[in-house]
Amino acid sequence: MRKNIFMTVMVCILCAVFCTPAFAAKADKQVVVLSCDPHCQGCCDKIMKNIAFEKGVKDIVCDLEEKTVTVTYDANKTNVPTLLKAFDKIGKPAKVKREPVAKQNFKLQPQKL
Repeated sequence: MRKNIFMTVMVCILCAVFCTPAFAAKADKQVVVLSCDPHCQGCCDKIMKNIAFEKGVKDIVCDLEEKTVTVTYDANKTNVPTLLKAFDKIGKPAKVKREPVAKQNFKLQPQKL
């Protein structure tokens, strides 16, 4: 009898833990290209070091020649205005160059010649 009650309680606990919305929510990855004015590689390093620690940021690429920063982020955890405030906070104001788009996971298909 005790074994049946224990098993029932364990099943209920596992269902409650794994069926919550936190586990059901998928990461909604977005990519935004920001126009920024990094003067040197040190500026790029500063941007990458600081913005990478913002909540929801998954990847960041700084292009010194194009003067752009591409940020991949989880839209469930952050948004573009929050990212822009983070840039202002480190003294590197940025503007949206290309609007956010959903990042799609795709496989490269071989090209036939």
